[in-house]
Amino acid sequence: QVQLVESGGGLVQAGGSLRLSCAASGRTFSSYTMGWFRQGPAKEREFVASIHWSSSSTYYADSVKGRFTISRDNAKKTVYLQMNSLKPDDTAVYYCAAVYGRVVFTTPTRYDYWGQGTQVTVSS
Repeated sequence: QVQLVESGGGLVQAGGSLRLSCAASGRTFSSYTMGWFRQGPAKEREFVASIHWSSSSTYYADSVKGRFTISRDNAKKTVYLQMNSLKPDDTAVYYCAAVYGRVVFTTPTRYDYWGQGTQVTVSS
């Protein structure tokens, strides 16, 4: 069982940066693939980024590639999402998710554990 708590959201102007954090409970965090997803107003939940348990592989949605960076610290049981050059279209609730194993998924239905979400609002 894994519990996830996101933090770091807020209001930022276009072009600004935010770093989201997701703190996990449980003893086997390093065995989980981690992902970030987002859900904007009147939109479906969409993939943002994901990372292998060893940090050896990362994947990004085309819309955030080159602007966002996912990373993890297994000793701290935390995954991060550094978001730079933010755009109004990035406005959404951002969710952290976990799935046991070494396959890195980009589909939300593959993830078993979810945080409560953190709001990111980018003003123009």
